[in-house]
Amino acid sequence: MEKENDIKIIYGRNAVTEALNSEQEIDTLFVLKGASLGKLTSLAKRRGAVVKEVNAEKLNALCGTEKHGGAAAELAACSYSTVEDILEVSRQKGKPPFIIVADEIADPHNLGAIIRTAEAAGADGVIIPKRRSASLNATVYKTSAGAAAWLKVARVSNLVDTIKRLKEENIWVYGMEADGTPYDKAELSGGVALVVGSEGFGLGRLVRESCDMTLSLPMMGKVNSLNASVSAGILMYEVVKYRK
Repeated sequence: MEKENDIKIIYGRNAVTEALNSEQEIDTLFVLKGASLGKLTSLAKRRGAVVKEVNAEKLNALCGTEKHGGAAAELAACSYSTVEDILEVSRQKGKPPFIIVADEIADPHNLGAIIRTAEAAGADGVIIPKRRSASLNATVYKTSAGAAAWLKVARVSNLVDTIKRLKEENIWVYGMEADGTPYDKAELSGGVALVVGSEGFGLGRLVRESCDMTLSLPMMGKVNSLNASVSAGILMYEVVKYRK
């Protein structure tokens, strides 16, 4: 069965199995803790879906019923791409790559806003991690104002390994941190990947260490931080200035 809400959910073992066997893009499989759903879990992992074990209260709330058979699947609003797909966009444009990396942006509204600005600024794509991140659900799609349907979004298992892959393409990786180099002191020409940290914790330690440089925005008011999507938008358009 299917539950109509902001996040599109299919529940029931048979319905979820059929969805996983079909061409539908499955974002996340939710399974009841302790349930014997090994085959379903294996199938979901082969399809590239995130698998989360949840308690009965969480699963009941997600499905809006107790009759879910211990399994529910969240459909992706759009299909995911690969990092290679994003790099191919750069090659087809004949320009150095311009990529946004979202490091554990958990708020779907923030992720949607980042995707919307990235598409408007001419970025080639956005990369997100599979874990501890918002995904391409209906809220992200709606907040992006449909930009998620036009901009390639890749979901990867390991951001550090992905950053290494980007560097192999001669892409300079800039992290966004409060104690970084002032953004107007950096020359953002050539291949660029901007890494946006999570709302509460900034960049993960290993991700930060993988960046070539960290950049900061001046804080001249009484509030000492900006929303992640706002910060990302300012720096995206700083990159645009060099790409012109």
